Amino acid sequence: MVNLRLGSIAPDFDADTTEGPIKFHQWAGDSWVMLFSHPGDFTPVCTTELADISHRLPQFVKRGVKIIGISADGLQTHHEWIEDIIEIGNKTAPTCVEYPIIADPERTISKLYDMLDEQDETNVDEEGLPYTIRTVFIIDPHKKIRTMLQYPASVGRDFDEVIRIIDALQISDKHKVMTPSSWKKGDDLIVHPSLSDEEARKLFPQFKTQLPYLRTTPLDVDK
Repeated sequence: MVNLRLGSIAPDFDADTTEGPIKFHQWAGDSWVMLFSHPGDFTPVCTTELADISHRLPQFVKRGVKIIGISADGLQTHHEWIEDIIEIGNKTAPTCVEYPIIADPERTISKLYDMLDEQDETNVDEEGLPYTIRTVFIIDPHKKIRTMLQYPASVGRDFDEVIRIIDALQISDKHKVMTPSSWKKGDDLIVHPSLSDEEARKLFPQFKTQLPYLRTTPLDVDK
């Protein structure tokens, strides 16, 4: 098993998905990717999460992010489960699952990405094989892992936070800035410490020095 860290190249793999077979790196292309795991099909928290992602898909598309899920069950149950996801999602807004879900009944990819649950003894299938925890990998166009989030099986993910992280990564890649605590798009940013005041003034004429090592600036990140 590969020891994955931030900056590691996301391992490539072949997989069967609800939208057909893929080679992961080829499928990802030059896009950002959110790969997120689910303990199993027909599980309550997962069903609400996939419905939520279906509603939020335009937000990810706007940011150039492809979505792909993975669950430790087979394709047939994935397709049956999607009907439930749509039913639950439709209670809030029109729902259509327009992203692939990987079938991983042998846990091949789950092991490759170290997603399996070693904490919750109830998070297993009928044969006693562990399901995955709720893992999120944010992968950039260079196939590098930029963020890893792990939630226990009992806790649903906060996708507002996932989108906030993607915004922060993309903005910091484009500009010489960092994001402060609880930053949201539109808030002031931190000028990167590697810039001198002279360099910072050229890029961010409105920057303010809060402390010798902390400079903040407004920035129209949508330009």
